[in-house]
Amino acid sequence: MIAAGEPLLKVRGLTAGFDAGPVLFGIDLDVGPAELIALVGANGAGKSTFLGVVSGLVRASSGTITLAGEDVTNVRPEALVRKGVAHVPQGRRLFGTISVERNLLLGAYLRRDREVSDDVARVLDHFPALKNKLPRDAGTLSGGEQQMVAI
Repeated sequence: MIAAGEPLLKVRGLTAGFDAGPVLFGIDLDVGPAELIALVGANGAGKSTFLGVVSGLVRASSGTITLAGEDVTNVRPEALVRKGVAHVPQGRRLFGTISVERNLLLGAYLRRDREVSDDVARVLDHFPALKNKLPRDAGTLSGGEQQMVAI
């Protein structure tokens, strides 16, 4: 739980990169509860790298990431997913020749049936347009519908 007025996500002094060198240099960012932000920048500016670090897909070389008051710097992606953090990359990366329902279930193979059923129900509550499309191949959906499945 976070204190009133505290950001849900707090990033301080974040530096990260790859073998070719750093991409992010001392990034600071606060995101409040229910706040929506956009990362805007030129190709190669570090937007995807930043999102990768926050979602645990890329390691930070320095700095801290705090989520709901807990230090989650360099925490593994699967642990962040359990905390509600997910990364949906551009391009959606769905399996187009299998059903929408199977796409939704693919990431849940290590979880209990009841939890998975509850999560699918929650997805359908958030995206009711998918309810009657569960048996359809994901590749037949519109781009917006595919994005709903990816999220």
